[in-house]
Order: sequence, then structure tokens, then C-alpha cells
Amino acid sequence: MRRALLFVALLLSVVLIGLTYGALSGEGAASNSKTDQNDRAMNPLKDHSTASGTPFKVVIDPGHGGKDRGATGASGNLEKDFTLKLARKVEELAKQESRIQVYMTRTDDRFISSVDRERPKFANDLGADLFVSIHGNTYEDAGVSGTETYYYHDNSRSLADIMQRQVVQASGFRDRGVKKQDFFVLKDTEMPAVLIEAGYVTNPQEEKAMLTEDVQSRIAASILEGIKEYLNLN
Repeated sequence: MRRALLFVALLLSVVLIGLTYGALSGEGAASNSKTDQNDRAMNPLKDHSTASGTPFKVVIDPGHGGKDRGATGASGNLEKDFTLKLARKVEELAKQESRIQVYMTRTDDRFISSVDRERPKFANDLGADLFVSIHGNTYEDAGVSGTETYYYHDNSRSLADIMQRQVVQASGFRDRGVKKQDFFVLKDTEMPAVLIEAGYVTNPQEEKAMLTEDVQSRIAASILEGIKEYLNLN
């Protein structure tokens, strides 16, 4: 009888140990699941980055176009022409990077309706991974200068920080910081999105620099570098 009781006690101990281990394993699995969810929240492109041979879709948006001229610079040059030229330089540089496929919201002096939300719709329908809108800033005080980068959704903040740092380093312009703003191209896009105000076209010295091939090439390279940094492609 004593042996039978000892056997039952031993069997119960084994069962209890198994149940305890299973519970701990379940907690570990739940913890890992939460960690994965947090990682995806911080970097929505984490899963995509592991897909071999699939280029990231990046939309480059040259601000304004057509009858929407944007700001008029100190020299009389138009913002819409500056943004298109700079965007084309980014597109050309990106052709050397097989892991990135650039899509332009416009490739010529075409008007794009803001009422119809065509720009974010283009990116959303494409299933783009990133959206980068390029602009030149304006202010009534011609002495105001510097680079600003805007975002709206929280998952775009890290992209904005990277872009701001890269463009400021490349241009040498004053760092006016990263700011949250509900521009429709940022609010309506379903992927990380930023709007870069490269510099003030109403500042004579800054505009003069922005219109040079050298500065445009450096800013274009910095935008591509920012994209690559965010996508962990360096």
C-alpha cells in the first residue's frame, strides 16, 4: 500500500511540474508575441525587410505643379520647378539601388488636384512603403531661412527625424526641426510619410544655393540616404 501511495504522489508531482512548465512557456510565447507587435508598431516595414528580392516602393512627390505654382522665390523662380528638378534627381540616383523602386506623383509640369487627394491616393493604391513630398518654403520676412521636415502619424516620426538630419547635413542650412502638421498628403497616406521643406525660396541667399546643381545634387543624395537609413539598407 505504501508503495502504491508513493507511486501516486510521484505521478502527481510529474503532472504538476508539466503544468507549471507549460504555463511558463505560454507566458514566454505571449511575451514574444507582444514584443513582435511592438517592433512592428515602431517599424511597420519590419516584415517586408525580410522579403528577399522585393524592392521597397517609395513615392516621391514633387510639390505643386501646373497652375499650382507654389511659392515664388526671391529671384522670381517658382517652387513647382524647383521641386520637380530635385525629385528627378532623387529618382535618377535611386535607379542605382535595386532594393528601391521610385514612383513619382508627377514627372512634368502637371497640375494635381488637392481637392481629390490625388497624391496620397496614388501612394495608397500603389501600396507604397514610403511617401516623401518635396517642397520649398516661403515667408513674408526674407530673412527667415532653414530646413524643416513635417510628419503627422506617429509611425512617421522616425522617418522625419532621419530626413531632417540628412538634409540639414547635406545643405548646410539652418536646422528648423521636425514638426507635426496635418497636411493632407501626410494625414491621408497609409504608410510612413514626410514633407520636406528643403529651404526658403523667399530668402535670396538660400534660394540662390537651392537653385545650383551642386546643392540640389547633395540634397537629392541626402534624401535617398535617408530613405536607405530608414529601410535599413545601408
